[in-house]
Amino acid sequence: MVRILWIVAALIVGVWLLGVIFRIAGNLIHLLLLVAVLVILWNLISGRRAA
Repeated sequence: MVRILWIVAALIVGVWLLGVIFRIAGNLIHLLLLVAVLVILWNLISGRRAA
């Protein structure tokens, strides 16, 4: 599950970069970037607990 979240986050960041470079989809790209950052933060916070 964690691996899938990282793949989705990487894809969203990639789409965001394409949107910034080619000016595609306006604010939707920035919303997707925000979702990607939140997924990464959630993974870092919840995935690194001590056993």
